[in-house]
Amino acid sequence: MANYYTPFSLRVSEELLDKVKQLAAAHKRSANKEIEFALEQYVAAYEKEHGSIRLPPQA
Repeated sequence: MANYYTPFSLRVSEELLDKVKQLAAAHKRSANKEIEFALEQYVAAYEKEHGSIRLPPQA
């Protein structure tokens, strides 16, 4: 089964985006994938410290 990714707009400073693009290039991935990776790491670290984040059931 294919993954579906929900589109999400994000506003960041030009400087931050330029830095993300530099990191992405160094890791040979797109800026979008670099941001996704950073968010996954952030959530994983949070859950390691505080436990799993419970999501409400979807209708």
